Amino acid sequence: MDRRTFLAACAAAGSIGIAPRFAWAQGSHKPVIGLVMKSLANEFFKDMQEGAVKHAQERGDLTLIPVGIQSETDIDGQIAAVENLITRKVDAIVIAPADSRALLSPIVRAMKAGIKIINIDVAFDPASMRKHHVDIAFVGPDNRAGARLSGDVLAKALGRGGKVVIIEGNPGAENGVQRKLGFTDAIAAGGLMLIDSRTGHWETEEANTVFTNMLTAHQDIQGVMAANDSMALGVVKAIDAAGKPGQIKVVSFDNIPAIQPLLKDGKVLATVDQFGAQLAAMGIDNAMKEIAGQHLTGWIKTPVKLITGQSAG
Repeated sequence: MDRRTFLAACAAAGSIGIAPRFAWAQGSHKPVIGLVMKSLANEFFKDMQEGAVKHAQERGDLTLIPVGIQSETDIDGQIAAVENLITRKVDAIVIAPADSRALLSPIVRAMKAGIKIINIDVAFDPASMRKHHVDIAFVGPDNRAGARLSGDVLAKALGRGGKVVIIEGNPGAENGVQRKLGFTDAIAAGGLMLIDSRTGHWETEEANTVFTNMLTAHQDIQGVMAANDSMALGVVKAIDAAGKPGQIKVVSFDNIPAIQPLLKDGKVLATVDQFGAQLAAMGIDNAMKEIAGQHLTGWIKTPVKLITGQSAG
């Protein structure tokens, strides 16, 4: 998506899932913060946007511009969003990058323009940051530890020797990498057998197709570790379509509202809450600290919580 296309899409706003903008009054002295998220088709980012807007309103000392993209892999859309925010001369950008490497170049351009940057949810690649000679503060959870919590539930349910597969997130996103590592940690500790691992790029329908193909190739699958709830929804749909409800156990990550009924009826054993709304709020708060003159670096860790059928809301 080029900049002209992006700006035209912004005018249409809801037509491609881009959140309405909050225009700031001419002459206003409130700092302006752009929040760049991933796909607003994912309930996790819808919740993040709602939490961010509410937090900005409660603070009352800033103007928020929330932006989403068409799909989890719409890297060009995120790049266009960052470039648009640079043109609008915002004071700070809070970003959950769709790709941990590809988004760094436009973010470095924003930094050179004097814009403060806070990275949330998906960490920028450390090697790429060293290459660009930047150290951007990351506000986010321990994805590896969280995935391990979820994976351990599956390991306990299946016992040693259980045959499992992983539905991975976007391989270009650091949180996807870390969640796969957490799942493999649980597999090793629990003595499970990993028989396949493929990406669903965070998307429900793609995960449905990927797992349907896995079932054809491996009819003895006993468990699935999905790197987010959106993909878990696609996996459960495939299990039901194959006539195997209850026969294949699923664990996941994110705790979106749509996963709650599946937790309660046992179609999903566990997920992990990383508190997306609070995550965005913390990103905004830390961006305001940067605007005020603080220089933040390193990892500002946020909590994760295991959610099962017993603890689901």
